[in-house]
Amino acid sequence: MPIYDRYARQNRSLLQPQKRTGQRDPGVRYPGKYCKECKIPAKRMQNTYHLEVLQLLRWEKEKRPEGSRKAEPYPALAGVKPAALAGAGTPEARRTGREKSMKVCYRAGRVTQNGQAASVATNAVEIRILFLTDEIVRIRAGFDGDFDEASYSLAMTAWDSRTDDLLKAYRRRVELSPMTVTDGENQAVIQGKRLKVVVEKDPMRILVFDADGTLLHADIPDLAYREDANHRRLHSSQIEADDCFYGFGEKSGEINKAEAYLNMAPGDAMGYNPEKTDSLYKHIPFYIRLNRTTKKAVGYFYHCTAECDFNLGREKRNYWHRYSTFRADAGDIDLFLIAGPSIREIIERYTDLTGKSVLLPRAAIGYLGSSMYYPELPKDCDDAILDFIDTTREEEIPADGFQLSSGYCAVETKEGIKRCSFTWNRKRFKDPAAWFAAMKERGITVSPNIKPGMLLVHPLLSEMIEDGMFLAASEDNPNQEGPAKGLAVGTWWGGPGVFVDFTKASVRAHWKEYIKKSLLQYGCESIWNDNCEYDSLVDKDAKVFFEGKGGTIGNLKPVMSNIMCQLSNEAIEEYNPKVRPFSVCRSGHAGIQRYAQVWTGDNLTCWEALKYNIATMLGMGLSGVANIGSDVGGFFGPAPEGELFVRWVQNGIFMPRFSIHSTNTDNTVTEPWMYSDKKQYIRDAIAFRYRLSPYLYSLVYRAHVTGLPIMEAMFMAFQNDPETYDEGVDFMFGDDVLVASVVEKGATTRTVRFPLTEDPKERFYDFYDRTAYQPGETVEVPVDLASIPLFVKSGAIIPMAANRLMNLTKDPMTSMEILLAPDVDSAFALYEDDGVSNEYRDGVYRKTQISVKAGTRTIVSFKQEGSYETAVETILLDVIHREKSPYYVQIDGEEIPHFLHRAKFEKAKMGWYYSQRLRSVEIRYPNPKRDHEVLISFEQFDLIGM
Repeated sequence: MPIYDRYARQNRSLLQPQKRTGQRDPGVRYPGKYCKECKIPAKRMQNTYHLEVLQLLRWEKEKRPEGSRKAEPYPALAGVKPAALAGAGTPEARRTGREKSMKVCYRAGRVTQNGQAASVATNAVEIRILFLTDEIVRIRAGFDGDFDEASYSLAMTAWDSRTDDLLKAYRRRVELSPMTVTDGENQAVIQGKRLKVVVEKDPMRILVFDADGTLLHADIPDLAYREDANHRRLHSSQIEADDCFYGFGEKSGEINKAEAYLNMAPGDAMGYNPEKTDSLYKHIPFYIRLNRTTKKAVGYFYHCTAECDFNLGREKRNYWHRYSTFRADAGDIDLFLIAGPSIREIIERYTDLTGKSVLLPRAAIGYLGSSMYYPELPKDCDDAILDFIDTTREEEIPADGFQLSSGYCAVETKEGIKRCSFTWNRKRFKDPAAWFAAMKERGITVSPNIKPGMLLVHPLLSEMIEDGMFLAASEDNPNQEGPAKGLAVGTWWGGPGVFVDFTKASVRAHWKEYIKKSLLQYGCESIWNDNCEYDSLVDKDAKVFFEGKGGTIGNLKPVMSNIMCQLSNEAIEEYNPKVRPFSVCRSGHAGIQRYAQVWTGDNLTCWEALKYNIATMLGMGLSGVANIGSDVGGFFGPAPEGELFVRWVQNGIFMPRFSIHSTNTDNTVTEPWMYSDKKQYIRDAIAFRYRLSPYLYSLVYRAHVTGLPIMEAMFMAFQNDPETYDEGVDFMFGDDVLVASVVEKGATTRTVRFPLTEDPKERFYDFYDRTAYQPGETVEVPVDLASIPLFVKSGAIIPMAANRLMNLTKDPMTSMEILLAPDVDSAFALYEDDGVSNEYRDGVYRKTQISVKAGTRTIVSFKQEGSYETAVETILLDVIHREKSPYYVQIDGEEIPHFLHRAKFEKAKMGWYYSQRLRSVEIRYPNPKRDHEVLISFEQFDLIGM
């Protein structure tokens, strides 16, 4: 009996029509009507069971007595009894007409090498292993069977993908790192340049070691690679009691997720509990595991777009070592394991894999005004928003942007006023082009809100349906009636709606045209992509195009927000190539950092949100998303009380995104001047952010180049100090400033512990009075409502604007102050460009490498790169040196004047002065706008001896 017939009798599902997967076995020829090897009919050669049939055939041939005719070698499948035989012909199988659906990888067979990839045969699925780089190993258990490559996440690959054309501007192709495979009876060794993978065969598990022999990862036998009875895929990894877990994209609660259970099913979580709600808005299945004892870290990126969850030691079983488990609703177990040992290295490598942060225009780091109140007024919203911007000027509060909520497109329909993207309410906005021009004249970048759902009463619905822009209905919910016949219909803002399918090239082209015609032609240069979670579409089997292969929205929801942001950026550049795109998004998948600035969604107006949103943002930074913020003051709830609002602004000025945005439930509007007796604190804090803007913009550029976060978790900056491993409130602003925000109501002191440093010469200095603190020291710092506790770390180089800035688009920095703490050698890259165009791509930028050589003769050197002409005319160095005053100061070998009287120093264009109050050297000189060097001599001068 042909092997196919025999197998089919045991697996009645084979006798039924099967879904075609496009899979073709590379080891088999497909001439005629049958596979010549297994006699499977041609019409079923591409179904999901073909490899199982071949596996069965080859396994049986290998078991023949020695000397009998052997099958042609097919190493990827050889040597293991197939899972298809498990339970074959049992009463249960005969009764149900199918085999048990659960798959468990118990045993491994032969491990073979095909080019620079290895294939592991198991009793359940094939597992493929490769080294994408010397430090990143990919381990993929092919439960789907076809090993399809169609990633929307990856910015670095070594293989062809169906999304290559879509991501051609973002994706880098590399060569696989070389490997050698040594297969043995009990184990196989796959050796790379830096990493070694060991495959133990019975019981089967995979282990990964670094070059020092440190175990980075170990599977749990029996539990490692599974498909459960509900067809969810699971992967269990060995962990230890002193492991910490960070990242996971956007998560509420404490920063360390050890012993937590985390769900990753993004939704519209308005008014979420900042400590407990899970999930929030984003889907980023990446985390960092850090061990308290070894102080070494390793990164895990599960290449998955389906809903999934993480059990991080919350579950414990006596029969296995302590473990964590990743579980996904669909897709292969496709793990990119990223070696450290430092967290910084892991983040840089993870963002090599998924993309670096987009370089935003400078306006994106200014104050972005917003409120749902203004666009919802019945008329003349345009005038009200212009008045708001003018009021910020009157109140001497800097501002750079306005996030325009969707009320602008709330238009009359047959069911009343409804939000309809790509329309304008002309009572509210009389002349959009004139309004955009008036905002631009004031230096304000407007980001209008657009959404991927369209109500069934949308005035443009029929033409969008004709263009095939929406998700198709599932087979179980075919939707045979109404204007959206055949389309997936779900709950939307104001009634039932349909949802755009961005996985189709023609749809993407139409979407960009709608952006251009309805927004960009009026002068818009920024887009706010909102409500992109697709969670109100309950039928997760609704169909998506998926670049031609087909799929379900349940498995591809997270990619929609990424594609939306990519399209908004492309539309802006296509319409005006000179404009640097600025996209904002609430949701996002792995790689969202390539496109957009994001925020933590619709948070509550409470003290708990102020505190726990910090850990949420730090987790995003650890997940490769540097451009992050939260709605300052909270979005949903009664107006924040005065003290809370002040504290929120004082913390918010250190977030890469700073926006005060609200829809208060008590009919109030959160604005900087809402408390007249406290608006001075708000004004001072926002002005301080603008003073720090050269430092912040340089950190935005650093994120663009390296992927490193701007708000740095303490354990990332001080990984050698396990006492920082649970810290989720204090953070580093860049590498140099420790921020200890006041997050408790009525606080009169703030407890600050200064982390241990690797160099014993390092100190922490109070930003304001320069008091020095030792690493490891804990102090109680007195605070009042004006206090923003900040501490400068040894080695700090902090460029700041010395002239007042009210707008980052229009106001140039003409005078720059640089705060230095030269106890140790250090360096910082100051980045400047025009802040609005794409000319930086052609070399029109200025990157100044500021390097400090510490010592008795402290040397500060400036090396320039790029052709951008800086506006800075004057430089002031503020050099912390508590021990003594300098002997002399030189610039490029020329000694400059020493002043003993501050007033005379303030009037001089060049010279130096030693502040006894701050114990700091102040050096002022005209900017030479070229490479130069400042020498500060702290040599002993013996006046009496002379």
